[in-house]
Amino acid sequence: MDATHVLLIASSFVLAGFVKGMTGLGLPTVAVGLLGLMMAPAQAVALLLVPSLATNLWQLAAGGNLVALLQRLWPMLLGICAGTAAGTALGLHGGADAGFLLGLALIGYAALGLSRVRLALGARVEDWLAPLAGACTGAVTAATGVFVIPAVPYLQALGLDKDELVQALGLSFTVSTLAIGVALIGNGAFAMPQVLASSAALVPAGIGMFVGQRLRARVPAHIFRTCFFLALLLLGAHLALKPLL
Repeated sequence: MDATHVLLIASSFVLAGFVKGMTGLGLPTVAVGLLGLMMAPAQAVALLLVPSLATNLWQLAAGGNLVALLQRLWPMLLGICAGTAAGTALGLHGGADAGFLLGLALIGYAALGLSRVRLALGARVEDWLAPLAGACTGAVTAATGVFVIPAVPYLQALGLDKDELVQALGLSFTVSTLAIGVALIGNGAFAMPQVLASSAALVPAGIGMFVGQRLRARVPAHIFRTCFFLALLLLGAHLALKPLL
């Protein structure tokens, strides 16, 4: 890679870290979306593994609800692992349509965020919906490297309080990162060169997170979220339409 390429990749991680610092989520989504403009989604996922795992473990560690969340969410988490493994075995990961599917995933996530729709699930549907939501999330993760659909709307619909939701998201993202990491290692796509490059990406991602956390109180949350989802919508549309042009 030449210096321009390295600078663009580093800038992508700074911006992704900034979004993570501002909102508490979005690092993998933004990083994979931006890097998808320069490389295959599978390569982008390999680059973000270490920053994603580090930031999500930190998010997971914050709060005292881990045991209770594990007891409640284990069917979804197991579904994520199964869906990722199945999606990888079926050849979804790194397929020819990966960029197109990534674009569709970003469009769906952005549209859901802009609509401000808030679902509410009863306890009676949780038993069968949890593994299904997890399996679908795993399949989307295998195909696109994006961890958020439908895991984020599912977790938001459970009626968790703010601290529980933040920790639940960290738990879901950590499991998704580990599951796709295992798939990449199995395919030989996460060897020592990728490990070193992904570890180096921690620096720009950390800088972006630090700046985002500092500016969080100065920027109205609703304005930032609207701009974020609009940008994600445009990025997704570009990625989805690119193979058709």
